[in-house]
Amino acid sequence: MSSVDRTGKIPNNVDLAGDKRLQRALEHWLPLYMEWWNDMGPAGFQTNDIYLRTAVSVEAGGWANFDYVKMPEYRWGIFLTPNDSVNSIGFGDHYGKPTWQEIPGEYRGNLRRIIVTQADTEPASVEQQRFLGTIAPSLYDMRNLFQINVEEGRHLWAMVYLLFRFFGKDGRDEAEELLSRRSGDEDKPRILNAFNEACDHWLSFFCFTHFTDRDGKFQLASLAESGFEPLARTCDFMLTEEAHHLFVGETGLDRIVKRSAELTRETDGDPTRAGGIPIDMIQRAINYWFTFSLDLFGGEISSNAANFFGEGLKGRFKEKSRYEDHVMKDGIKVVPQVISGRLIEDEVPYRNAINEVLRDEYIDDCQRALRKWNRTLEKSGLGIELSLPSRRFHRHQGIYADHPFDPEGNLITKEALEANSSRWLLNTEDNDYLVSIMNQVIEPGKMANWIAAPSRGINGQALEFEYVRL
Repeated sequence: MSSVDRTGKIPNNVDLAGDKRLQRALEHWLPLYMEWWNDMGPAGFQTNDIYLRTAVSVEAGGWANFDYVKMPEYRWGIFLTPNDSVNSIGFGDHYGKPTWQEIPGEYRGNLRRIIVTQADTEPASVEQQRFLGTIAPSLYDMRNLFQINVEEGRHLWAMVYLLFRFFGKDGRDEAEELLSRRSGDEDKPRILNAFNEACDHWLSFFCFTHFTDRDGKFQLASLAESGFEPLARTCDFMLTEEAHHLFVGETGLDRIVKRSAELTRETDGDPTRAGGIPIDMIQRAINYWFTFSLDLFGGEISSNAANFFGEGLKGRFKEKSRYEDHVMKDGIKVVPQVISGRLIEDEVPYRNAINEVLRDEYIDDCQRALRKWNRTLEKSGLGIELSLPSRRFHRHQGIYADHPFDPEGNLITKEALEANSSRWLLNTEDNDYLVSIMNQVIEPGKMANWIAAPSRGINGQALEFEYVRL
């Protein structure tokens, strides 16, 4: 494991200087990336100084530096978690064998698919959030948006390194394709549906960073268990940065809930009179983004997921610490399915239900945050609670996608779903209203009226700190 090289064009701890061919290839990709960033990165703020953290180390303490940086000058680097010991594969048919430092030929196609799919999500979210800085509710929130954006860019670099290093010309072609797709584009959309959805106001942004980035946490954690060690160590370090993204989403929604409850009391039940966000609108946003994020785990019954697990490529969440049987060749999992118009519990070979196992963990984590928001509501005395909809509701992937369910998970008619859709899901009228109240606030320490102030600043700074120099 080499130390961090901060002097080259691409900061790294993978000894790029020792592989001149790889270094030249990545340096050739750098201007292509910068062209994409300048075209599709945060609009209108490329020349401003932003108080950003930059990864400068791979050690547990002091891994990041905070300072003012112009985003195009951010030092996107390639960092893998240190590992000086010999590891063994932690699950699947190769359980106990040494981890791979190079790609086994028979798994090349599957690994390429896994890496490209993960890589595609990183620039997609930057594209979705491109204009949010122009309607930021505070300099604190604007800075957090930009921090997430530059780190998603760094995560793209992490995946692109793997494509260049281990996949030759195929990897280079895939890396260029990552810069040519566009979120929401009809002709060349991003690979996964949730990353083609519009994110044009801050309620959606906080839902995205809470629910969709939380899917990223579980996907990265399952890949951090991989028997292909460079992928595992890459994803392990990405999780270090991902924690902040989840913090932004969870606390952002909590701040909206708190302010919405205050305005609901002050306006006798109609916070829109004061430019606030109604609680039922927050619920519809939760229903919308949570269910799109559920799709990101893949089908409930999946031979691909079974293969990835059996081959030792993608494990379960915290595989080593949470499970005793790491092979699971004969286990089963009960998965409710729609059979002859009825919901019937069916036994599925465990490996084929690995996606559902990961989805279970994700839902439990989302419920934890929901309890926090409901405690905030409880203090308001409104007698209102937020909830997560059923995993069967509003699905576009998997065994429930072709069947209409209500938010409680009950089978209903298509007519009933259509009639109630605007009551259950974020709708055009909601979005129009939300966009109308999104006015940029740039005075240090001040907040838009529809969101409460955070409990503390960033890196020990005061809330009144100038997080973005305009």
